[in-house]
Amino acid sequence: MAWNEPGGNSNNQDPWGGRRGGNGGGRQGPPDLDEALRKLQNKLNRLFGGKRRPDSGGSGQSSGGGTGLILIGLALLFGLWLYNAFYVVDEQEQAVILRFGKYYETVGPGLNIYFPPMDRKFQENVTRERAYSKQGQMLTQDENIVEVPLTVQYKITDLESFVLNVDQPEVSLQHATESALRHVAGSTTMDQLLTSGREQVANEVRERLQRFLDNYKTGITVTQVNIQSAAAPREVQEAFDDVIRAREDEQRERNQAETYANGVIPEARGQAQRILEEANGYREEVIARAQGEADRFNKLVAEYEKAPQVTRERLYLDAIQEVLSQSSKVLITGEAGQNNLLYLPLDKMIQSRAASASETPSSNGSSDAASTSVRTLPQLPEVRTRESR
Repeated sequence: MAWNEPGGNSNNQDPWGGRRGGNGGGRQGPPDLDEALRKLQNKLNRLFGGKRRPDSGGSGQSSGGGTGLILIGLALLFGLWLYNAFYVVDEQEQAVILRFGKYYETVGPGLNIYFPPMDRKFQENVTRERAYSKQGQMLTQDENIVEVPLTVQYKITDLESFVLNVDQPEVSLQHATESALRHVAGSTTMDQLLTSGREQVANEVRERLQRFLDNYKTGITVTQVNIQSAAAPREVQEAFDDVIRAREDEQRERNQAETYANGVIPEARGQAQRILEEANGYREEVIARAQGEADRFNKLVAEYEKAPQVTRERLYLDAIQEVLSQSSKVLITGEAGQNNLLYLPLDKMIQSRAASASETPSSNGSSDAASTSVRTLPQLPEVRTRESR
């Protein structure tokens, strides 16, 4: 028979051993949740002076617990608002305060307070350099496609302009970077982007990008633009390498030709200058010799007018000396009727005279030879060459 059927359980107990309906005797059941909440509410009402409200059994309890809960909630909200109202700005940061959506002030480092929700706070680091990277395909001036990786370093220099003038200023920075890079790459050849012209291209991109940001009044200053090694797209990389090798071969052949020209042209110019100098020297020599001969003739005429006989003999002796100096064999006859011949080895004499003249100044040697011939020839009765006979 079940425990709750009529007459089935004389003790009127539940399965847990407790009695129904009575206030005493035996173990009680598990605590009621509603009753526990009412007890907590009554304690709070007594704390804040509220009225007791009756419980489910009709006993008198506090009836003013709702006011206490509202006060507790307001106190918690005020504490939370006060905790969020105070903030600290670091040495590297600044904060812009907007009151009712309008700029109010720029706050420096230290402990500060603002009043949300009528105030809004924007706090940023204004000394840290930030970086933005981009890579894209650009069309160069010579109609080649090049992939250019780019890194932009920037920092916030005017926090008020950064917050108020442009919505999402860093997105505007990305768009301006792409525009500046395409403009500069479109006016630059592929060789400049790939070789030594990258630094110049980076400077031009930085200047143009800074002009864009200043026009937008973003409060951002670009500190550095770095262009890494650009390359052709992978689809045309092999053809691009062939073009690079062909240009390198062209440059090598051009350098070899310039080296050869630099060696031949100065040598040819030197030879031409030498020929010009020789011609000038020969001209000066001929002119000087002609002038000397003319002066000698003028002086000889003057001497001839003073002593004709002596001058004729002297001229004769000089002519004989010149003729004999150029002949290797000479025949000398004695007096009339005598057929005595005397052979003089003038070639050996001239060679020995030339050897001795090389050791002494040529002018002394020629004068000695002339004086020797002049001394010996007048003693001979007659001098004739083989041809004159």
